[in-house]
Amino acid sequence: MNMDSDSAAKGADEPDWLVDEPLERADAPAEPATAAPWRVLIVDDDVDVHVVTKFALSQASFQGRRLSFLHAYSGAEALDLLRSTSDIAVVLLDVIMETQDAGLQVARQIREDLHNSAVRIILRTGQPGQALEHRIIIDYDINDFWCKTDLTTRKLFTTVIASLRTYATLREAEQQVAELAAALAQCGNTPAAPAGGTP
Repeated sequence: MNMDSDSAAKGADEPDWLVDEPLERADAPAEPATAAPWRVLIVDDDVDVHVVTKFALSQASFQGRRLSFLHAYSGAEALDLLRSTSDIAVVLLDVIMETQDAGLQVARQIREDLHNSAVRIILRTGQPGQALEHRIIIDYDINDFWCKTDLTTRKLFTTVIASLRTYATLREAEQQVAELAAALAQCGNTPAAPAGGTP
């Protein structure tokens, strides 16, 4: 966990982000207020990023469900949380952490090793580059890519809500497929009725 005492001083020298626009709500009364929250995993080695991101999204809700935040400060921590928590809906994933491509390796392992195709992966970086961005979008199964300085409160809100909507749709489709498979299996186990009457 990166808890360097100079993180606040470092943040003062960098451009502000996520603080310039008011946050709106995307409430839809489809589910009761007591429904389980959507789990959002923030993965970044900068503590300030965790604090600001959570604050920016603290009032957000979707389909009557608020957001619940999990925190990881390295790629290894992120993968541990993803292995132990099956209902993470969105991962806000820093590219550069313990290595220059730690976030990219996490994204690859989520899809290839954990076989998690539902979770939405939003990459964030403080060091953008056009060629790098194009390669990442093509080579990795991610859902969005942002430079941190471009990701205002409104853009973050919109991106996360859109990701939650897609996640919910995918989970619903998975549930329907599972129910259909169970129904088909049940039909296969049902004895066939006699073909004709008694002679």
